[in-house]
Amino acid sequence: MSKTIKLKKGFDIKLVGKAEKKLISMSPAKTFALKPTDFLGMQRPKVTVSEGDTVKAGTPILMDKALDKVQYVAPVSGEVIEIKRGDKRKLLEIKILADSSVDFEVFEKFTDSALKSLSKVQAIDHMCKGGVWPQIIQRPYGIVANPDETPKSIFVSCFDTHPLAPDYGFTLQGEGKYFQAGIDVLKKLTTGKVHVNINGEGEVASVFSNLSGVEVNKISGPHPAGNVGTQIHHLDPINKGDLVWTVSPYGVVQIGKLFLEGKYDASRIIAVTGSEAKTTGYVKTYIGCNVETFVSGNAKQEHVRVISGNVLTGEKIDNKGYLGFYASQITLIPEGEYEEFLGWLKPSTTKLSFHKALGLFSFLNRNKEYVVDTNTHGEERPFVVTGAFEQVMPMDILPTYLFKAIVAEDFDEMEELGLYELVEEDVALCEFIDPSKNELQKMLRNGIELLMYS
Repeated sequence: MSKTIKLKKGFDIKLVGKAEKKLISMSPAKTFALKPTDFLGMQRPKVTVSEGDTVKAGTPILMDKALDKVQYVAPVSGEVIEIKRGDKRKLLEIKILADSSVDFEVFEKFTDSALKSLSKVQAIDHMCKGGVWPQIIQRPYGIVANPDETPKSIFVSCFDTHPLAPDYGFTLQGEGKYFQAGIDVLKKLTTGKVHVNINGEGEVASVFSNLSGVEVNKISGPHPAGNVGTQIHHLDPINKGDLVWTVSPYGVVQIGKLFLEGKYDASRIIAVTGSEAKTTGYVKTYIGCNVETFVSGNAKQEHVRVISGNVLTGEKIDNKGYLGFYASQITLIPEGEYEEFLGWLKPSTTKLSFHKALGLFSFLNRNKEYVVDTNTHGEERPFVVTGAFEQVMPMDILPTYLFKAIVAEDFDEMEELGLYELVEEDVALCEFIDPSKNELQKMLRNGIELLMYS
């Protein structure tokens, strides 16, 4: 039975530079990269191609020896030009020089009737070979799901409340057939429900309307209402021993295209956002694109932070870096390389803050859009209890005490305080408002890894 949930806790970060709902024309990227670092929990990555090899879109180029069923495939066709490694030969990127047009590997196609009679084993085998399985993420831990396990439910969050987040209704318009096919496949992977969660405020996008075979829930409230972790907590909480899988709307469409068209389609419409972008909007590209073409000539100044993703959870990349596997936007904001007289003691009308002490005027005017930079407005300080985290986390969790348990490496306390329900994006807002300037997302991942490998 569908549910309606209204959340009160949270904080919307309103920034200048939201993408206009229009497709903009930019020079296509020439190189693309698959980054093993995007796949958390990958233990033993192995490259299955060599420099100079020619690949098609959908050709396996990477695998995890610890999860060898799952194939990580090329997003485009072309030549493998570099296998980049870092310290201790850590695998960083597999770069491909793209062909002028994409040549696809051919996989089996299924009709609507064939999809209905497809078995779970057949569906999993096809998804693993076809390269779409990495779109399925397991909770707890936030890692690529193990195809040999069965989740109690599957969640798809169809809206994003992160700062400057793209509108899925716009980026996926016209993809309703593939979205439904992807849902039909996902239903075969669980004995429980497939939850499709939409924004309870405003109209429902056509791609998400008229869905069958799923539970469509309406969620409303400030960020992090769009986080799938928040939705899981209120609809089907995770306890020790439970497994829940999550898939992005784009991932559902990609799964549907594999089964209906027999190809691995890595095309994606991404949002170019941020106050330092001369032109904002949506661009059609492929997973792992080089962002130089979207940054060069489009940045308002030289000292710009380029982010693959959003300002809360995204990854800092350089002007010639590559879009992350799960990223759906590029964000350009100013670097904050300066010191400020009196710092947070000085009231300001130009600063965005959750706390009244720093941003009194932003507190009074919640609808104003701000230009933010990367300055942290202070250095790391002792971990103090302020009660602020609990005001922005709409979960029955005590984040302050959870972080202290992680620092103390208290396994029992971590489990009891809800670590199994969280990944980095669930505490990103806590990090944003933290007066102690702690790297809470990194701290949480350290706690997750302690439990994973204990």
